[in-house]
Amino acid sequence: STRVRSSAASDVYKRQILNRMLNHEELTREETKNIILGITQSEFPEEQITALLTGLQMRGVTVDELLGFRDGILETGVPAILNCDRYIDVVGTGGDRKNTFNISTTSCFVIAGAGYKVAKHGNFAATSVSGASNVIKNHGVQFTDDLDKLNRSLDEAGIVYLHAQLFAKAMKFVGPIRKALQFPTVFNLLGPLVNPSQPKCQLLGVANLDQMRLYNQVYQKIGIDYGIVNSIDGYDEISLTSDFKVTTNNYERIFKPQDLGFGIAKPEEVRGGATEQEAKDIFDAVLENRALPAQKNIVLANAAFGIQVMEKGKKSIDECVEIARESIDSGKALATFKKFVELNS
Repeated sequence: STRVRSSAASDVYKRQILNRMLNHEELTREETKNIILGITQSEFPEEQITALLTGLQMRGVTVDELLGFRDGILETGVPAILNCDRYIDVVGTGGDRKNTFNISTTSCFVIAGAGYKVAKHGNFAATSVSGASNVIKNHGVQFTDDLDKLNRSLDEAGIVYLHAQLFAKAMKFVGPIRKALQFPTVFNLLGPLVNPSQPKCQLLGVANLDQMRLYNQVYQKIGIDYGIVNSIDGYDEISLTSDFKVTTNNYERIFKPQDLGFGIAKPEEVRGGATEQEAKDIFDAVLENRALPAQKNIVLANAAFGIQVMEKGKKSIDECVEIARESIDSGKALATFKKFVELNS
């Protein structure tokens, strides 16, 4: 009888939530966390999840709603407990439909090559040819959630890769719905926030300034060191194809590529190619220091702002560009990647 009663109570609760959504009311952090817990316990039929996601997308998600979804995903997922206090994740929201090469992932190895610790969280491509997991897997890497292996990789190579599907258990419940909806949902915004190791530093690329404002408030509430970047022409990373905006704990500023000593890149120089193999070739070319100048510069720019976040803003961006450049020019970025592949294959 308890089960019947709790099921009836649950139906009332779900009806209330959906009615409030229809009335454009905001949900609390606790309520959205409970929605995730309910989804993972198969309490919500697909039609209700679809209605909820559509309603949120039409209204726009609030900071507390996003944090509640994050709480739920981290609570129902597999934690990645790393024996290191300070490390960074470099990640984009994706969905800018620009099909760029693997800029964030390449930047991570440049940052690690410069001696900083990195815990990269990623997945297979959703809207581009090659996501972080595609390019990593295409080098023979085996994904793992084994904490000993993860910590050994971080310790010996300075970088660890966390394949999202092994950690965020809630995501598989909503996967088919997200695919069927064919428009971005709140779950697109959650990817960068649910790194299972919960890094204290993050460089995030966003596709527009509305997202920048949203994440800026989210990071302030989480209390981490962060940089958020957006290229004014719509890339969710520093593409050097236009001016770009950067927001951190310390400043908010629009930069021109020339401010960092770089020329303007052409859109075709940022593209990731038509196949996973072409994307892999560009990734390799940057680390091997034989890429197009624009490709190298784009990675240097993104890596530099990541380094500045790690340094708590105490180094100028020019200094950080030079640290990133030395990582590639000295071969340390490539050596770091080779060591990572050796440990994780």
